[in-house]
Amino acid sequence: MADHYETLGVSKDASAAEIKKSYLKLARKYHPDVNPGYDEEFKSISLAYEVLSDPQKRRNYDMGGGENGQGFPTGGFGGFGDIFETFFGGGGGSAGGPIPRTQRGKDALVGVNIDLRTAAFGGTVDLDVTTAVVCETCSGAGTQDGTSIETCSLCHGSGSIQRMTRTLLGQMVTNQTCNQCHGFGTVIPHPCLNCQGDGRVRKQRTMKIRIPAGVSDGTRIQLSAQGEVGPGGGPAGDLFVEVMVTRHEVFRRDGDNLRAAVSVPMTAAALGARIPFETFDGTQDLDIEPGTQSGTVVRLPGLGATRLRTETRGDLLITVEVTTPDRLDDEQRELLARLATVRGEETPRAQITTENRGMFSRMREKFAGR
Repeated sequence: MADHYETLGVSKDASAAEIKKSYLKLARKYHPDVNPGYDEEFKSISLAYEVLSDPQKRRNYDMGGGENGQGFPTGGFGGFGDIFETFFGGGGGSAGGPIPRTQRGKDALVGVNIDLRTAAFGGTVDLDVTTAVVCETCSGAGTQDGTSIETCSLCHGSGSIQRMTRTLLGQMVTNQTCNQCHGFGTVIPHPCLNCQGDGRVRKQRTMKIRIPAGVSDGTRIQLSAQGEVGPGGGPAGDLFVEVMVTRHEVFRRDGDNLRAAVSVPMTAAALGARIPFETFDGTQDLDIEPGTQSGTVVRLPGLGATRLRTETRGDLLITVEVTTPDRLDDEQRELLARLATVRGEETPRAQITTENRGMFSRMREKFAGR
């Protein structure tokens, strides 16, 4: 486990201001918008700052409470202790110390429309995103140039104030959030005019998003540290991009397969033919076997969509629809009449299919008590 102090390049007795200054410097250097490919480094410094900027988490971390600074369980008397502290001075706003001004930002969710080709084979798309980014005027500090954050004069940095109240049990001391600093323990006398002291502003930016091959409608792509920058210029949350696949004129998705339909004349279905068919991989020959019936599916192996997180592909399944001419001239009518005579079909009779004959046979067997 990496040491958070070493990650930020500060000593173990560094002040909060020194920690923040080092973090902002490293964040500008390794932010994915500035230097793509340093996602892991950016996540490491963001985690380190999230822990070391929070007084309680920092204390827990220094005592060996894990890289998240969550500390250790306090045993079976935690509930009673919480009640005791609330009534006798330890509860309320000061239990965990002042609220850190710098916090991790929220995750963001946006949608992106892509075509079927991009979904099946992957690609890159441009995405316009409006999120909170670090204020360029104050670099996330929230203060005007030449000024700094000051300790609250009312709560003296604790983030809470004590109130004495009379109850049936006697005088009780409770803690309440300081209404001057709102629990931060510090105030900003001269807030940045651009961000009003928040350390961040909303801004639209255009990102290039890599779409993995094989995604489907509703797939979410997670982009680490690309979401909302936190208050005080804190670490950014993650950005989730939800894929929405637009309908294609020819093909439709069926799992890893692609499906399409082709209409062929009655004569081509009867005699057989080779028909050129345009696919995502270029023109392919579609072999129509003699006697092909309407509804027959012709399979072209390996021409379907890419399977997600693999290099293999599904198949292209083409349904043949046999068309029957509805307008015949005299010559065509005479030729079809001659064909009907040759095939003995001048007076066609309906034939029961094997499936129907089987059904009637089962019915007869049932009534016969077999």
